[in-house]
Amino acid sequence: MHKIFLTFLLIGVASFAQESKEFNLYKKLYPNAKAVRLNQQTTVRIKLDAETINITQEFLEEDLYLDESANYSSKKALNFSSFFELDKVEASSFTYTDGKYKEVEVTDFKEKDEMDQSFYDDTKSLNFIFPNLQKGSKSVLKYSEIVKNPRFLSPFYFGDFSPIINNKVTIIVDKNINLSFKEFNTDTLNIAFNKEEKRNTVTYTWELKNMDEYDYETNAPTYKKILPHIVPIITSFKVKNTSNNLAKNVSDLYAWYYSLVKDINKEEVDENLVKLVEELTANKTTDLEKVKAIYYWTQKNIKYIAFEYALGGFIPRQANDVFKKKYGDCKDNSSILYKMLEIAGLKGDLTWIGTRSIPYNYNEVPTPLVDNHMILSYTNHGKTYFLDATGRYVPIDFPTSFIQGKEALIADGASNYVIKKVPIIPAEKNAVIDTTTVNLNGENLIGNSKVEISGYNKIDCFNYLENETTAEKIKAFYNGRLQKGNNKFLINSFSETNKFDYEKNLIVNYDFTINGYAKKLGDEIYLNLNLIKDLSSYKTEKDRKNDIEYKHTNAFNYTTTLIIPEGYAIDYVPENVSFSNDYLSSSITYTVKKDRIVYNHSYRLNFINLNLNEQSQVNSLIKKIEKAFNEVIILKKS
Repeated sequence: MHKIFLTFLLIGVASFAQESKEFNLYKKLYPNAKAVRLNQQTTVRIKLDAETINITQEFLEEDLYLDESANYSSKKALNFSSFFELDKVEASSFTYTDGKYKEVEVTDFKEKDEMDQSFYDDTKSLNFIFPNLQKGSKSVLKYSEIVKNPRFLSPFYFGDFSPIINNKVTIIVDKNINLSFKEFNTDTLNIAFNKEEKRNTVTYTWELKNMDEYDYETNAPTYKKILPHIVPIITSFKVKNTSNNLAKNVSDLYAWYYSLVKDINKEEVDENLVKLVEELTANKTTDLEKVKAIYYWTQKNIKYIAFEYALGGFIPRQANDVFKKKYGDCKDNSSILYKMLEIAGLKGDLTWIGTRSIPYNYNEVPTPLVDNHMILSYTNHGKTYFLDATGRYVPIDFPTSFIQGKEALIADGASNYVIKKVPIIPAEKNAVIDTTTVNLNGENLIGNSKVEISGYNKIDCFNYLENETTAEKIKAFYNGRLQKGNNKFLINSFSETNKFDYEKNLIVNYDFTINGYAKKLGDEIYLNLNLIKDLSSYKTEKDRKNDIEYKHTNAFNYTTTLIIPEGYAIDYVPENVSFSNDYLSSSITYTVKKDRIVYNHSYRLNFINLNLNEQSQVNSLIKKIEKAFNEVIILKKS
């Protein structure tokens, strides 16, 4: 017995010896964290040589791994491009054994192209693996980069999805360079800030210690809306006592953007492109009809492929080239749209815009960080249409969903521009209207339906259906998309109307069965006519910490008519209910007619983003509606 006890004691001591004091400290402080960042330091040096601003950035990242998932963090990639040039990279793993850390340096670095990043630059990555990472290990990464364009200073973040013990940012800048700093989500943080002026430089320092991790949550807005960060901006610089604006206001950003696009499409236009425009617009009687024809042709025929190099991330290709190749990125689509409208005698305007993944507006961040997309704007009788040909099946009066509510920077010549906000499409234009008639066969429900789908809901369906090439796959799609009652729902046959039409609603007629849906007890039948309870999916968790974001607003209307079986009479019908607030409205009604009961549930979701307070209000209403979902009608043998 004593030998066994001594053996277990020695094993326990040996196990404890493999864990450092700092591991035990941070494992206790952050028991649910997979890792902590012990040290994060960023040093930025900004110098003016003659009339050129030179910027170098140095980074230090030291991580401690707190559980067995450490190995999953072994792979690391550093992105770089013609705008951000990697200079020096040093990386090491540290494994704790025999009471001390043993260092293993990384020696194998591999470079590869990153083809999925399209708008700004020719992004590449330097890839490597931290060797032998395990629970209790540490990794240290040091690297530096040269920022080639002073408009591209990067934000620095004070939070992440892991705890950060020490976070320090230092910016050392020549006195003849002026900076401004835009803070986001930092109000509640105790960041220590210091500004020190010397003879020729100004040093700015921010430091924050012991920052808890942020929780990752589904459907949360972009991390830029959640994580605290500061955006540094070089507003101006002085050369020989002459001040030069760089990014002081939107006019500076627009002047640079315009300098990049002013010379496109100056060559003689391809005669085949002219002929195409003439054919597309031949029978159109209004300007708007001509724009529609050109816009829809571009969506259908110019394939979206994004590959950029250097300033190619900002300069559209010539319309002739895009027409010949039949592919391009967002700027190329805008270029050919611009030229095709011009051929038709119409005016479109190149437009810069940020998707909803970017939370900034143009006046607060007048740098290329504010946008990542280009479209074409067209104004007709005072209404502006935002034409994004990278979308598929998007009608002319809809923006693509991911730019709703965003500011658009619209070109208007060399020195003029307009900032307009893209509208959020109202719920009634994104409707799903389902009308169903059902009969009972024993406990089985047999029905036929007509569903009419519009707006972004229709566009989403078309994007799915475009890839479903067999009848079986299409039927499976509708079986999931249109499910009623329970998982025994089965579509037997269906037909489609207006499939892939840009402006008409998609209509699907189908018949279905739901076996065993009703319940017979003695001479009574119990039946829940709430066949679709998808509103419940909009209820969020009580402990959610962040906003929730949706692609678009929504409106739904479900009508189900039950034909009362022969020999039965209505014994009980639930009461009608109605609820509403600023974000959600819903009503459930039952109407009794001669030989049938007509059930209707309509609801509208008037939001694309909800903060925590708004989520609480929506949840409260959904709970009330869910009680009504549980109500059943009762039929009794007459």
